[in-house]
Amino acid sequence: MELFTESGVALIARYLHIASGITWIGLLYYFNFVQGPAFAQFEAPARTEATRKLVPRALAWFRYSALSTWVFGVILITINVSVLGDGDWGEFFKSPYGILITTGMVLGTIMFLNVWGVIWRNQKVVIASANATASGGQADPRTPDLARRALLASRTNVVFSIPMLFFMVTAGHLSRLGSSDNKMTFTLVAGLLIAAVELNALVGLTGPTKKPLEKVGSTIWSGVILWVILYAVLEMVQN
Repeated sequence: MELFTESGVALIARYLHIASGITWIGLLYYFNFVQGPAFAQFEAPARTEATRKLVPRALAWFRYSALSTWVFGVILITINVSVLGDGDWGEFFKSPYGILITTGMVLGTIMFLNVWGVIWRNQKVVIASANATASGGQADPRTPDLARRALLASRTNVVFSIPMLFFMVTAGHLSRLGSSDNKMTFTLVAGLLIAAVELNALVGLTGPTKKPLEKVGSTIWSGVILWVILYAVLEMVQN
């Protein structure tokens, strides 16, 4: 059967990668565009009950879909390079397709690490605090700060998701963008921009650079701006 060939396994990995990614990014947008604004309008008892019963279920699907997206992505790219390709990873990363897909992979990997290393780690404490409160105990005094850190990481993932999806799709359709010999310029600029956005989420809780992440609209625009800058740099290095 065709599905049991090397190409078939790559197809299955791609299918599962995309299906997992739809679940992951869909829940990311749900948390930021729907749940967050709604929770802000809940009375404290209703918010506590939702945090105890709704949030853990949603976060379970969220973090494991992030994990499966990343794992199937690694499997897919490994098959494409090592099995279906010539096995030369150095040439792959220098290729037009490679530079574009790697940019998307870097963004996706940072998003995945934010899910498990920041969002889930902090939300566990928030959920435990809600359970303690519902049982007549005391709320964890760290809850506001930890919830804030989780929010900043989640909003940052929304920002990253916009250029990430663009580069993932572009790699298969506009590989001309990665054909320049001057790839180092793009790599340096992209690396600095991505690092700056991520550090903004991780270092501190307040400040003027956090304002674009306060509202859903400005978060989306921040992602669009990051996408436009990266795209513009790609176009400029072609010349």
